[in-house]
Amino acid sequence: MTDFFTMQPGETAAPLPPGPVLCTGTAGMRRIHRFFLWAYDEAPGLVRSVAAGDTARAAYVGEVLGNFDKVLHIHHEGEDLLMYPQLEQRAPACALHVAQMLEQHRQVTQRLEGIEPIRLRWMAAPDPESAAELAARYEDLSAILKVHLRREVTEVMPVADRVMTEEEMNGLGQHSIEQFDKKFLVTYLGMVLATNPPADRRELFKEIPPPVRLGYRLIGRRMYRKQYSTLFPGRPIPETL
Repeated sequence: MTDFFTMQPGETAAPLPPGPVLCTGTAGMRRIHRFFLWAYDEAPGLVRSVAAGDTARAAYVGEVLGNFDKVLHIHHEGEDLLMYPQLEQRAPACALHVAQMLEQHRQVTQRLEGIEPIRLRWMAAPDPESAAELAARYEDLSAILKVHLRREVTEVMPVADRVMTEEEMNGLGQHSIEQFDKKFLVTYLGMVLATNPPADRRELFKEIPPPVRLGYRLIGRRMYRKQYSTLFPGRPIPETL
């Protein structure tokens, strides 16, 4: 199977600075990006799965989608604060690629801001018109992400691996972890694990703080399975750890 994270014709990676590889940022970025690719592939269908007038399901699905949006926003916020300024300073030849990635972040933020009021209106009154508009907005966002998430991994992250330390890259993940309560984290960890191949699941789990790993084992796996079966009734639940 072709790897999604493959450079397309006409695309060019940022020049690699000299020196050894200092961190494994590329591998970690692939793992979280697989979750976002899955989440926004599913988002339009989840909206369409809600029957007109079914406010209970609209509220449930809308809350999950809102959480996807929040995770994505905080992920980009962390990169804007803790990765891209460092790349620009330490690898000046990467400046053009940094500018492109930040512009794509701006476009994603613009879409998320446009989605929120429509999502909230649809949750309160799920009619065919608002559902069609919300699904179309998520399709548009998904299309942008399929470009951005691929290009960030293929063009920029190899530079990050050479100019950022493992501790700094871990700090990027910690920024996201600190924004959510543990109950939320352990449920969504199941989705992130499920969207990665087995070897990546194991590596990702090692990087999770011990309290979150314990919470996942105690309640998170069960909560993930319940959430998945509610979102996608009748579908087999993907394996995690």
